[in-house]
Amino acid sequence: MTKFPAYTDKEILKKLRKLGFVFERQAKGSHEFWVNSEKHQRVMVPRHAGKTLSRKTTKGIIEITGKTVEGFVKL
Repeated sequence: MTKFPAYTDKEILKKLRKLGFVFERQAKGSHEFWVNSEKHQRVMVPRHAGKTLSRKTTKGIIEITGKTVEGFVKL
């Protein structure tokens, strides 16, 4: 099994774009909503420049996309 990854917001957004997610709107504060209209999926990504997202937040984003951790890492 792959070691659980630690990603920054930019790395997460790069992978989400590969999965077909597009920017929907700015949420309250420094959070953004990204949506994949084909699969009817919506994910909120915290935007904190240069900081690594918590593994719990990353795990939640991966679960919403429907990918396994290994599949997400390979993107």
